[in-house]
Amino acid sequence: MIKVLVVEDSPVVREFLVHILGADPGIRVVGTAHDGEEAIEAITRTRPDVITMDVHMPKMNGLDATRRIMETCPTPIVVVSGSTDPGEVATTFEAMEAGALAVLRRPAGLGHPDHEATARELVQTAKLMSEVKVVRRWSRARRDSAARPVQARLDHAPGKVRIVALGASTGGPPVLHTILSQLPEDFPAPVLVVQHMAAGFVRGFIEWLAHSSRLPIHLAAHGEQILPGHVYVAPDELQMKVERGARIALTRDPPENGLRPSVSCLFRSVAEAYGSDAVAGLLSGMGRDGAEELKLLKEKGAVTFAQDKGSSVVHGMPGEAIRLDAATFVLSPEKIATVLTRLAKNGQ
Repeated sequence: MIKVLVVEDSPVVREFLVHILGADPGIRVVGTAHDGEEAIEAITRTRPDVITMDVHMPKMNGLDATRRIMETCPTPIVVVSGSTDPGEVATTFEAMEAGALAVLRRPAGLGHPDHEATARELVQTAKLMSEVKVVRRWSRARRDSAARPVQARLDHAPGKVRIVALGASTGGPPVLHTILSQLPEDFPAPVLVVQHMAAGFVRGFIEWLAHSSRLPIHLAAHGEQILPGHVYVAPDELQMKVERGARIALTRDPPENGLRPSVSCLFRSVAEAYGSDAVAGLLSGMGRDGAEELKLLKEKGAVTFAQDKGSSVVHGMPGEAIRLDAATFVLSPEKIATVLTRLAKNGQ
């Protein structure tokens, strides 16, 4: 039985979330709180397996509460947001930077056509996140990785890096934030990103990333020319591919690994269009999306990397890549930007 603490300042919304979560036989709501201070006190009493967290609350908001919880009694946190405004949504990603594992839209109301699907997403996410061991924030993780390092030398890099492709899922947003904030403004290659997240948050995610990046960050558009030194993020519910001639193609092709956008789809197209002139990496995330395609890229001569276990919230995707011997490098987030910059500039 999974124990859940619901933190939400609106009494109506709070009871709505309690109703959805409590209706599942595998979940027991062990407490509620209407602000961050109450949440911290409730954790010591109820010892929940997972917390659903509102962001905008009186006294102590969800961001500050998340920071305190991750410093004092680390517990999996799922941010549940009712806002769709990109500016407000961007602030919810700060909670992920502080240690929250996922951001979800508040489930649609009873009678809404999306109610069942969004309620099911909340329940499934709470169950999945309850299994994540959050001993400490990823940014405080040991530098020494438990993963077996794959030895490689930068002088084995391809002659030219024409594109960088990155894939991430659970725990990925703060890692991408770290990487993109460290790339220099004269970074010579385009960067394409697939980040698994709940629908409706990608524009806010881009706005959050843009605050600290020297590179322009865009929501990818169909037929768009890929420019050096620009970052392109896959939109909701579309597969993102690259085509010869350095253009983006967005399609409604079926989900891969149950996902759309899928890292596998992007990586496969990069392998076909760019081959050895690419660099690609898998970051923190559940499942195995992109792992086999990362191996394909490596076999074609591309430089590939996987995030190390010590810094990953969930080591599913990068761990699978390492198991398949698909990674040229195994790196911490802080080292990824340095390696990307050296590879790209060495190949100019």
